[in-house]
Parts: sequence; C-alpha cells; structure tokens
Amino acid sequence: MDKFIQYIQEAQKIIKTSDHITYVSYPLIRDKKILLKIVVEIKRAIACCINAILQYEYLFKRVKIYSDSKLNLRTFITKSAQRYNITPEEIKGIIELFEIVEKHKKSSMEIFKDDRVIILSDKMGKDSISLEKTKEFLNLGKIILGKTQENIAQNSRKV
Repeated sequence: MDKFIQYIQEAQKIIKTSDHITYVSYPLIRDKKILLKIVVEIKRAIACCINAILQYEYLFKRVKIYSDSKLNLRTFITKSAQRYNITPEEIKGIIELFEIVEKHKKSSMEIFKDDRVIILSDKMGKDSISLEKTKEFLNLGKIILGKTQENIAQNSRKV
C-alpha cells in the first residue's frame, strides 16, 4: 500500500478518536490534562496529512522530501498547500498548533486554571489551551484531512 494512503488512514483514526474524546469523554471527566493530549494528537493527525500530501507530490516529482521535518513543513507551505486549497488562515492555525505542542514538550511547567491549561516557557512566556481552542484545532484537523482526501482522490482519478 502506498505510504500516503497509510498516512491518511492514520490521520482519520486520530481525528475520530480526538473528536470522541473532545465531545464525549472530556465533558464527563473534566480532566484538563486530556486537553493537552488531544492537542498533541491533533498535531500528529495534521502532520500525517502533510506527510500524505508530500508523499503524493513526491510520486509526481513535484517536491523533494527531507529528513528534517521543518524543511518538509516549509516545502508543504510554499509548494503544496495552495494546490490543496489550504488557505493562509489554515496555515496560520497549523503553525500555531505546532508551536503550542512544541512549547508543551519543552515546558518545565503547566498550570491548570479555570477551564484552561497554561503552558509556561523558560522565558516566562505563556500559552493557554482551552476547550474552545481545542475544538478549533480539531475542526482545523478535520478540514485539512478532508482537503487532503478530496484532492488526492481527484488527482488519482485524473491519472
């Protein structure tokens, strides 16, 4: 099976699970640590979509794939995103999500306050994740997955 299909299937599974946890499990449990886990998983799903697009584009020799994920993200943004109808606002959302997850990984401390998780960085900067923000990222993940599937399916029919 082609690698891009595996990436799409993985993203579908992650999005479905994240959706269930966001709308069913979290309201029952109300553990804010779950919000962090959901955001990390949504980032993973979007990364799978980006990898699927890059793998598909690589098949047609439109892009190069690098071992550095940051170079691959830059390639996606500059060469592939527009072809897949991914808007500048969606790209901003992807970058914001990736930065928040990166800050979470590097963070020495997170504070759970009200209905938010506040991520403190070493430079005393802070980002927060709320249920609403998590839902926004989940919606972004669904949109990116849908556009990835739609465009690869259309292009596959043309070939």
